[in-house]
Amino acid sequence: MRGVFGFKRLRLKIWRRCTLLFFLCWAACWLLGSTFLFLVHRSVFSERCTDEKSHRILARLCLDYSKGALTGDLCEDLCVAQKLVYKQCLYYDRGKKVIQADWKGQPVILKSKKEIFSSYQRLRLLDEVETQDVPETELLLMVALEVKNVLGLELSNNTMGPLWTRRRDLHWKAQVASMWSLLQQEEYIYFSLLQDFSKHVLRVIGSCGHFYAVEYLTAGQAWHKTIFPLEDAVGPSFTGTKRKVKAITDIALSFLDMVNHFDNDFSHRLHLCDIKPENFAIRNDLTVVAIDVDMAFFEPKMRDILEQNCTEDEDCNFFDCFSKCDLTIRKCGAERANNNLQVICDKIFRHWFSPNLRGHTISFPLQLQLQKAVHECAKPEPKDLTQHQQTSLHSLSELYHLLQASQRELQKADG
Repeated sequence: MRGVFGFKRLRLKIWRRCTLLFFLCWAACWLLGSTFLFLVHRSVFSERCTDEKSHRILARLCLDYSKGALTGDLCEDLCVAQKLVYKQCLYYDRGKKVIQADWKGQPVILKSKKEIFSSYQRLRLLDEVETQDVPETELLLMVALEVKNVLGLELSNNTMGPLWTRRRDLHWKAQVASMWSLLQQEEYIYFSLLQDFSKHVLRVIGSCGHFYAVEYLTAGQAWHKTIFPLEDAVGPSFTGTKRKVKAITDIALSFLDMVNHFDNDFSHRLHLCDIKPENFAIRNDLTVVAIDVDMAFFEPKMRDILEQNCTEDEDCNFFDCFSKCDLTIRKCGAERANNNLQVICDKIFRHWFSPNLRGHTISFPLQLQLQKAVHECAKPEPKDLTQHQQTSLHSLSELYHLLQASQRELQKADG
């Protein structure tokens, strides 16, 4: 018996020691792994959005301004007169900085793709010759080439007004350097070029160095019942169910206007490859505005992006922009197989046009027609691209008709 008892005690001791060794090995591996991840990905940890870091970024911007390295029409208000005042950090995302500020009593958004001015590629011409001696036609040509490189578009000199300053003074070298940093930001180019032609993009207010300011609008939220917080955007009058449904109907029509506008009103179709509520906002008149166009591409650039090697259709998916794989040559088609409307129907309209949200504010048959039209609009694309384009045009026309019918019913109910 004593021998059996001693054997059990020995086995228990061995088990405890093995457990302790296992725990120590696990702890050591965890510590080493965490240290390795921190060293390799320390930039990820530093991307936390804080007031302290945002103040430091803007202080660095103003220091560069005081040294004459950069300039802009908002630098004086930000760095000297204190008319452009920091409010809060909104987010940092893969280097992109988005900060809310107050400019002369109005909220604005400051944006930059990178944190530090010197991180942008410098224009070599600034180091080789005196900028004052460079012919304006040569500078305009460089701007046009940079726009073509970024957007895939060829622009004439008379269309580059929003991107180009013709004022030559003592700070002109800093102006050119600042302009060049802005031209390396796709979103800035889109907003600047399109703001005079489209009500569906943010208005650029001004810039300081590599940071540019745009109007502040309330963005959508995927978790919000109506996607856009209507009370914040247009005031407390939109608290009733009927008013909310009317607002959603108006916003949906504005989405259709935007789709039609981006498809037909520019020299090339504009593709939105990252469609989600957070990338759109509404103005007080319920106009839909694209507020994040980092993943927007005109047709020439879109074709270059899609035309990649593939072994199946999934290899041809670029976020919300899909193509088809030609298995005979193992290459993705250059033409997009889906479109902006289809993705908007799938990711935004599906959320809205359901019995839970619409209730009894419009007639039941019209509700069913809208739900069916949105379902058909959001369906995966047909294999035949010509048929897909025809289906898309039919969906756009049908949704316009049904939403306008909803507007009439709501107006009649109010009367």
